Amino acid sequence: MHVGISVGRAMLAFVLAVIAGIPLGVMIGLSPIVAGLIDPFVQFLRPLPKLALIPLVILWFGIGEFSKVFLIFLSASLSIVVGSAAAVANVRRQQLRAGRALGAHGFALFRHVMLPLMAPELFVTVRLSLGIGWTTLIAAEMIAADSGLGWMSVNAAAYLRTDIVMLGIVLLGLTGYALDLAIVGLQRWITPWAGRG
Repeated sequence: MHVGISVGRAMLAFVLAVIAGIPLGVMIGLSPIVAGLIDPFVQFLRPLPKLALIPLVILWFGIGEFSKVFLIFLSASLSIVVGSAAAVANVRRQQLRAGRALGAHGFALFRHVMLPLMAPELFVTVRLSLGIGWTTLIAAEMIAADSGLGWMSVNAAAYLRTDIVMLGIVLLGLTGYALDLAIVGLQRWITPWAGRG
């Protein structure tokens, strides 16, 4: 039950982080104006320890589901934005010129040239962000929750149940590893050309 609750929270927030973070990062990478407006805020918020925001989030949103989803969304999306902008910057001009020479312009250039070149790096960013978000969620559950793997471990520690604490640690590691394997499998399916040249 606790595994399902934690994974559900993590996946909801993480999907939202990917949906919001990748387009924003791409816009930052493509547009100097957008980068000038948004990137300073991203770079300011990204190094902040998200655990330090937990008391503020609890004051604003309480200890309900939204506060935990918001924390993991914030921690994951900022890393995704930065990684997506870096993926755009790593597309070489020669590759873009080759795409234009073959008749790709506008959205077609992005869809058929830039996106395939960016996709492997985007998946690396998503994997790293998943780890950051998972860690943040578990920490939030330890402080402001009544269910989930983090809460289970802390509650067991309060009753000196070392066996349950150890079980919680093992489940945390196995669940995080399983989520990472799922991202790797998705990457191999969507970007089979990655690493082939």
